[in-house]
Amino acid sequence: MPFQIIRNDITKVKADAIVNTANPEAIVGAGVEKVIYNAAGEKELLDARKMIGVLKPGEVNITSAFKLDAKYIIHVSGPLWKDGNSGETDILRSCYDKALKLAIDNKCESIAFPLLSTGTYGFPKEIGIQIAIDAFTHFLEEYEINITLVVFEDEAVKVSGKLVEEVASYIDDGYVEDALADEYKDDSIQRFHFIGSNISRIIEPLSVSRRKKDSAPEEPVRAAKSFEAKESLDDTLKGIYKDSFGKHLQKVINKKGLKNSEVYAAANISKQYFSKLLNGKVNPSKGKVLALAVGLRLNLDEAIDFLGVAGYALSPISQTDIIVKYFIENEDYSVIKIDIVLFDYGLEPLSKA
Repeated sequence: MPFQIIRNDITKVKADAIVNTANPEAIVGAGVEKVIYNAAGEKELLDARKMIGVLKPGEVNITSAFKLDAKYIIHVSGPLWKDGNSGETDILRSCYDKALKLAIDNKCESIAFPLLSTGTYGFPKEIGIQIAIDAFTHFLEEYEINITLVVFEDEAVKVSGKLVEEVASYIDDGYVEDALADEYKDDSIQRFHFIGSNISRIIEPLSVSRRKKDSAPEEPVRAAKSFEAKESLDDTLKGIYKDSFGKHLQKVINKKGLKNSEVYAAANISKQYFSKLLNGKVNPSKGKVLALAVGLRLNLDEAIDFLGVAGYALSPISQTDIIVKYFIENEDYSVIKIDIVLFDYGLEPLSKA
């Protein structure tokens, strides 16, 4: 996948370019910068940094990585947060854009970032992470590079800031527990303890279907008609979905008026994998199909139908499915952002789901 988020020491991440949150002056700062200098070799790196001179906020430059398992260190001078109305958001966005372009210009195939300016520089995490997501998504529409966002091992903070709290408020233990208990009340199955969500639109159709299945028909004639209707529906569905998933995907892209690059970038799927998918050379996992539903900007009903074409369905007891549903219902179509929230919940990214 083009983007991933991991918890690690950035100096131990294997990437062509490592991004350093540089002090504007040619001195060794604290935090991530101090760690990078120690691992790369303080004297050698500081001498190279002095050759660059002062880096004003929004400026970037590049040096050798010295002892790091990388080719380059890209030094980024991030802005201080003031009030959000002093141009600091534009400066932070330019930091990401310039660092990514500098990596490409130096033929890097991978780059590792810390989350810029959200520590001692005071950027609210939800703003800092949104700027990073927008920069990464836009860049991946045009360029092929593997981007890793690195959270330090000893940081217990939630990367997505208030967003994870918003998702948590959508998640309702009691409602899901009661809904599942009602769904399975005749099966002597224990109630699930699940950090889920208010998923009535998914659970209710399942409950209705279950009741219909368990109820005997009022009379044989009606049963026969129901069977005929089912056969007719099956035949209709076969006619609709006779295309391969790849062909169906391309039709949906065209219908939505989207570019292929927009879809695979928003879905956090590599261009190579996306091409294989369109040509029917790979069968997508459920996580990939969910990612594509987001990249296609489908509404919930469309997403459910799209999953069905690939032979999948939303599950009322899957935390991943519920989180994706939250984003679809809020028309927030970025798999990179979803993967960051999944990371905060300790769940696998969609590419591995």
